[in-house]
Amino acid sequence: MRKQKVFFMAVILWICAVLGGCGAKEQPEGTFSISYLDKEQTKLVRVSYEPAADVTDTELLVHELIDVLSTDSGDVDLVRPIPEEVKVTQTLLNNDGDLKVYFNEAYLTMDAVKEMLCRLALVQTLTQVDGVDCLEFFVDNEPLLDTKGNEVGEMTADDFVVNPGEQINSIQHATLDLYFSNPGGDGLVLETQKVYYNSNVSLEKLVIEHLIAGPKMSDAIASIPSETALVNVSVADRICYVSLDDGFRAQNYNVQEPIVIYSLVDSLTALPHIDKVQISVNGDTSGVYRESFPLSTIYEEDLSYVRLADSSKTVIINDIKEDTKNPLE
Repeated sequence: MRKQKVFFMAVILWICAVLGGCGAKEQPEGTFSISYLDKEQTKLVRVSYEPAADVTDTELLVHELIDVLSTDSGDVDLVRPIPEEVKVTQTLLNNDGDLKVYFNEAYLTMDAVKEMLCRLALVQTLTQVDGVDCLEFFVDNEPLLDTKGNEVGEMTADDFVVNPGEQINSIQHATLDLYFSNPGGDGLVLETQKVYYNSNVSLEKLVIEHLIAGPKMSDAIASIPSETALVNVSVADRICYVSLDDGFRAQNYNVQEPIVIYSLVDSLTALPHIDKVQISVNGDTSGVYRESFPLSTIYEEDLSYVRLADSSKTVIINDIKEDTKNPLE
């Protein structure tokens, strides 16, 4: 029997006021509504998500949606509801549609508002899966307690409401081929990253931001300094025009200049809609990058700098787990 708590429902009413409306959204068949936190982390924002086509099993679908809730969206205005340090250690779904979700102890480090929003985001998202009617939460194998020491118990989608007028954006996932510098600075290393992103963010912007963020594997180093900021990026007639700020000139000279240029060019031309790239600094294409690469030049792909021995080691990040035994590990 569902446990109803006066304290809990009072907080739910506060959440409803924050969300500002009522009524459930109707999603197109095969899609789900993912609940993220806004950048102030004071309310939920819902966006559309289409899971992998081959994921039809209920528990695998639950694991994929938890993966999405645990992953940065790529949109600076959206915050993942499950923080990086908080891990889902186990899920158990019984025949009555009760999904038990187990967390590590880091769950208890969230403040009260963020914890409540995290919990509601999970319920709001996962109860859309056929066969999941309610959620129960556990921390370190013990039932989650409210601030008065009472068990939170089961939660369903009917415990809160959402705003029917809020805009739904589309969360998609894509595979990016990114070329970073090898440790010696004289060659390019391919790293493949699988990322979730908002459809409002262009793929070319994603590529540049991930290049600036640097590689995930140990056999590569960043070719572009982390202090570089993207000013603007646009594509016309299959040419990508990239404007970076002055941080682009503050290079690590251990990385040779063609490696810097073709890290950008080869990563961007790996996208199917881009053939050529022009790089500018604050929109200015006059002058030369270091000594040999005029900014006015429109560059084409050149994979001759790729070191095959190094680039044979690739990594997939933010991948959708499909291991039925330990899909969240």
